[in-house]
Amino acid sequence: MSTPSRVFVGRLTSLSVFDPLGDQVGRVRDVVVTFTASRRRPRVIGLVVEVPGRRRVFVPMTRVTSVDGGQVITTGLVNMRRFEQRANEVLVMAEILERPVTVNDPEGAYEATVEDVAIERERGRDWSISKVYVRQGTQKSSLGPFRRRRGTTVLVPVEDVSGIHRHAEGQSAAMLLETYDELKSADLAEVIHDLPKRRRAEVAEAMDDARLADVLEELPEDDQVEILEGLPVDRAADVLEAMEPDDATDLLHNLPEEKQEELLRRMEPDEAADLRRLLSYDEESAGGMMTTEPVILGPEASIAEALAVVRRAEISPALASTVYVCRAPHETPTGKFLGIVHIQRLLREPPHGAIGAILDKEIEPLTADAPLGQVTRILATYNLVGVPVVDDEGRLIGAVTVDDVLDHILPDDWREERREVTHG
Repeated sequence: MSTPSRVFVGRLTSLSVFDPLGDQVGRVRDVVVTFTASRRRPRVIGLVVEVPGRRRVFVPMTRVTSVDGGQVITTGLVNMRRFEQRANEVLVMAEILERPVTVNDPEGAYEATVEDVAIERERGRDWSISKVYVRQGTQKSSLGPFRRRRGTTVLVPVEDVSGIHRHAEGQSAAMLLETYDELKSADLAEVIHDLPKRRRAEVAEAMDDARLADVLEELPEDDQVEILEGLPVDRAADVLEAMEPDDATDLLHNLPEEKQEELLRRMEPDEAADLRRLLSYDEESAGGMMTTEPVILGPEASIAEALAVVRRAEISPALASTVYVCRAPHETPTGKFLGIVHIQRLLREPPHGAIGAILDKEIEPLTADAPLGQVTRILATYNLVGVPVVDDEGRLIGAVTVDDVLDHILPDDWREERREVTHG
């Protein structure tokens, strides 16, 4: 056994996990503990490990043979069933870090905030929390990645800390978000979905509007509604504005009409007008699925300009694959729709040329009332990633992309099903 006597959870998370043969199993994402009245120290029962496919599974501490050299070694096979947190279990990174506590010092008790915890292996095979690294004071943190926290830090025995097992109202989530800063929105959504309801609300409060908007788009409908309804109305309106219009519309469809109207009144008039228009269409029609913000340029725009636009990081891959060419104005509803240009064609042409000279005019645009079946047939028949939607006057009013269609043809609970592990 080459395990050190003490390991800090902040160091443990993100370490790679290997099986006895040296093959990488995954990466540690959190530590699971339980609190019982019969034990002086919280018991560490296992690790949450992220395995390929971004699944999070549970590895009991009894399977951990070594924590050393920047890696975790396990014994035996890892159960690949998705981790489900039980009522008596607490996640250290997700729930205990940044929790306000009281330190019972001989010179006088003081308030502090948990910044890390140390776990140790006791006699036998049990692990427990032995030390708590705290920062004096309980001021709420709203840190960016380069701002330093204030206050004296102290490493204290867990026995001298009161309140570590109790959730505190308004607990900060800045450190949790820093830990998962590198995750894509869909993967962060998985982490947030697994949190207790009140912790989800705190994490949502700590995220900026753009990041929260991206995560909401990846969450199941119930989580979306719960988080949005837990936000102050003005902030909820701001987050809706930051979402893709079609995703924001889908979310609004799941709210009572009075709540929809309240949020729309708080939004910028132009943004609200787009969503009101989308809400007027049947959800299973081209109008109900489309986004009102595809990439739109005039025919005089150069190929270099078009490539510069689709290169922008905030544009999704599905939308970046197609440029919709229209007469001015270039915001929906536009002037006359002229045709589309695929990104592959842009890459094959000299950058100084005009996109109006390389239009694909063969794709027949859809009308807003086109049913889902017609949309899917057009995309499949012509191998498209996106298809234009026009009004009766031939003006572009939006575009339906393949990801929008998949959202509607997959089962309603597909975001839940993707989390399940299929066993042979």
